[in-house]
Amino acid sequence: MPPISFPLRTTSALLVAAGLSACSSMPGQTMGAGSTLNGQPPLVIAHRGASGYLPEETREAYIRAIELGADVIEMDIIVTKDRQLIARHDPNLAISTDVAKHPEFAARKKTIQVDGETQTGWFSDDFTLAEIKTLGAISTDAERPQQFNGQFKVITFQEVIDLAKAQSQATGRTIAIYPETKNPSYFASLGLPMEDIFVDTIVKAGWNSKSAPIFVQSFEPGSLKYMKSKGLQTKLVQLIDGDSVDLATGKVTFKLPSDRPYDWTLMGDKRNFDAMVTPEGLAEIKTYADGVGPWKRYIISIKGTIGADGKPVDVNGDGKINDADATSMAPTSLVADAHKAGLFVHPFTFRNESRRLAIDYAKDGANEYTAIYKTGVDGVFTDFTDTALAARKALLK
Repeated sequence: MPPISFPLRTTSALLVAAGLSACSSMPGQTMGAGSTLNGQPPLVIAHRGASGYLPEETREAYIRAIELGADVIEMDIIVTKDRQLIARHDPNLAISTDVAKHPEFAARKKTIQVDGETQTGWFSDDFTLAEIKTLGAISTDAERPQQFNGQFKVITFQEVIDLAKAQSQATGRTIAIYPETKNPSYFASLGLPMEDIFVDTIVKAGWNSKSAPIFVQSFEPGSLKYMKSKGLQTKLVQLIDGDSVDLATGKVTFKLPSDRPYDWTLMGDKRNFDAMVTPEGLAEIKTYADGVGPWKRYIISIKGTIGADGKPVDVNGDGKINDADATSMAPTSLVADAHKAGLFVHPFTFRNESRRLAIDYAKDGANEYTAIYKTGVDGVFTDFTDTALAARKALLK
């Protein structure tokens, strides 16, 4: 495959004209407008495909994201009983498929722990690929279109690769992919480790190089380090999670399963994910990875109004406390710090629903993209490719 060629390439002069400084900010400063690590416009990464419009991680969702103009399509990789790699966000198939409507599988419902979290449902390691192919994908957000539920099938990792290659040829632009080793410690504990199969699939695709159109991500450092030790030479990305935000302070909070990498838990490492966003943590990541994928609140957090009772105020009066009751804060130095360490930054996940947008974004997702682009991020994970692209285009004019 040729090197990745993305739309909307620009010169340093155009970056300056767009309000994006050609020079990175000094670490320790909050960034008003910064440049990307490589001077190119930020990538638009279709998170699980066009998941804002179609059931996620299906061929149809990926094709739609490409039609909308995505630079990269993203997927989570889990393992079946017969050691096949498939694109699903959760080992628990009840979350994103119609498995509950299949009486032939009723007896396989069970309650287990996945990375320390108790879950009830049907799990991929109890199903063969052929069985999973009989299931239909469903939307995981009740606010999103439901009329396509059950119509589209689960796609394999190999099918994603084949699709990206075919679409690259058909469109004349390279479509990169962004697979994640999902819950690798969980699958390894079942005797279904995914990394060797994962690496072998990439090698056979001819994509085992830094210049190949692929980014490999994981929340577990051990998974990335193991694959690198096995000869994986692609761009590697350390994901950095968090549970929520303390609306009184804007600080990221932590709770199982989003407190720390689960391989850290297994090793007795008590640090939380925020240890990764310090200069020391970023330097450690640089020893095995090329970039970081932090939750967006590590870059631009939000802060709510706290009432006399010490609790957040329901500002919009909808009976719920969420992002729509909070205001965005000034950016942190994370992007500048990561760039100083030589790491690119791809924050997740940007969405259009008003409940997920701070008050100052005025219920318009484009305003959030504009704010995050101005920090100098190198790409964004989005459920709404078209909104992310429109905001990028407007900023680069």
